[in-house]
Amino acid sequence: MDTAYRGALRHVGQLKWVVLAFWLAVFAGKAAGWWRLPGGWFGALVACFVFATGASAWARWQRDRWIREAPLPQFLKRKLRQAYPQLEQKDADLVERGLRQFFMACNRSQGQFVAMPSRAVDAMWHEFILHTQAYRDWCALALGRFLHHTPAEALGGAAKRNDGLRRAWFWACKDEAINPRKPTRLPLLFALDGKLEIPHGFRYVPDCNDIDRKSADGGGDGGAYCGTSFADGSAGGDADGFGGVDNSNGGDGGDGGGDGGGCGGGGD
Repeated sequence: MDTAYRGALRHVGQLKWVVLAFWLAVFAGKAAGWWRLPGGWFGALVACFVFATGASAWARWQRDRWIREAPLPQFLKRKLRQAYPQLEQKDADLVERGLRQFFMACNRSQGQFVAMPSRAVDAMWHEFILHTQAYRDWCALALGRFLHHTPAEALGGAAKRNDGLRRAWFWACKDEAINPRKPTRLPLLFALDGKLEIPHGFRYVPDCNDIDRKSADGGGDGGAYCGTSFADGSAGGDADGFGGVDNSNGGDGGDGGGDGGGCGGGGD
């Protein structure tokens, strides 16, 4: 990433002050009669809304671009292969893509809690966070806040954690143009543990109808979890709205404002 782009991204965190200054300038100018706007005060309000919407879209695009394109430390792949010696370099590349998909879900969830569904990606994320300064800088540029690490998990009894997994599922599906309610395949973030045969990993299939339900109900090492379980109400939390993300913004996402507890898995 060039210096100019990095500098522009650092200013994304200050965007709310730019928007506020624009609003004040428009309304103060209108009140003082410095300029005329079509529609009077309503026109001033529309102008402010259009500016704020455009600024938010620009900020999200900048952060999305950083998450997709900015280089991650190469030692993360080396550490991952030390933890899982059976993995090849191409496998480590896939896990890095899964980590980017997780960060993208965090960015799109507007500060709401997002859980980690993959042990393989979790291992790489954990190594990243151990290098505190590099990780802090990445979070500041990509998300505008620091994300604390907690372990990977699967659907269980805690509503907050289930909602966090549903947000991860929703945005991972959206990233790959998959219908989160009727998936025909798995997004990468949810497919990796099974694809790479990660010990004690969380294995998923797209639809419970594709497998024996009795086996699916076992979860963990002995069975599989179903993508359709995120929307069928089989576990606690907001299933119908994918942890609230589907109901709150219609799937469009936002600038990732607020801290909302950060991203991560559950586990106390």
